[in-house]
Amino acid sequence: MAEVTAALVKELRDKTGAGMMDCKRALGDTAGDIEAAVDWLRKKGLAAAAKKAGRVAAEGLVGVATRGLAGAVVEINSETDFVARNELFQGLVRTVAGLAVAGDGDVEALKSAPYPATGRTVAEELTELVGRIGENLVLRRAARLAVERGVVASYVHNSLAPGLGKIGVLVALESEAGGDALAALGRQLAMHVAAANPQYLDVGSVPAAALDRERAVLREQASGSGKSEEIVDRMVEGRLRKYYEEAVLLDQVFVIDGETRISKVVEAAAKSAGAAIRVTGFVRLALGEGVEKPPSDFAAEVGAQLKG
Repeated sequence: MAEVTAALVKELRDKTGAGMMDCKRALGDTAGDIEAAVDWLRKKGLAAAAKKAGRVAAEGLVGVATRGLAGAVVEINSETDFVARNELFQGLVRTVAGLAVAGDGDVEALKSAPYPATGRTVAEELTELVGRIGENLVLRRAARLAVERGVVASYVHNSLAPGLGKIGVLVALESEAGGDALAALGRQLAMHVAAANPQYLDVGSVPAAALDRERAVLREQASGSGKSEEIVDRMVEGRLRKYYEEAVLLDQVFVIDGETRISKVVEAAAKSAGAAIRVTGFVRLALGEGVEKPPSDFAAEVGAQLKG
């Protein structure tokens, strides 16, 4: 039996592109025989998975799960939209979202978490599914919210199945209020976040650098008016309020009624419930945002699916 050396592992990695631990395991199970190890990896779908790993994955699904006083949202990408309708893939996204509820929002930690009833980690299960589905799959993002008392509400837009869709939202509400009213408010706010896409929770959470950039742009615009510096300052601050109305959740106008500020919606709900309600956080993940996609060739995608 040949000794499984670092050089042997590197040689197998160079041949297949598979991960280091997978190469080490393959060599161990094949008595250090490189060609047998290549076949071992191919049979497991790991060599094929490595080759697919460089492909752009910007489709897929966002999954949302809530349990108790916590909720999580994950984004798992595929190469084509067809995969989002695959039951195996949907099951993966749903399971990973459930696992993320018990985590801390760290993607790498989630990838290392045990995947139920398989003896594999989440990352290894992803690799396994790459071989079965035939596309690159990427666990791209995860986020988690929790409250000490209250509710973490969720909403999925463009839902393909329960908890799975194109946009996933969580909203955390801290409150002693109970019952359906708090959950209903949370869901309405989550729907608002999905539609309005706020960037920050409140004015205090807007980074100073973002404000400085916005002020610089507004001042440049206002300076061309020929007004005095004092008036320009007032113009800048006035226009900055408009920026808050667009970017800050609590300053936005509620999309459901088109006239009430979110902060006032929460105040009214608290008065009705007889207990203070505080929005402590929100998360919005939209599928594929920020991923540079190559030009789409729908006919080629269909052909690939038929061949696969």
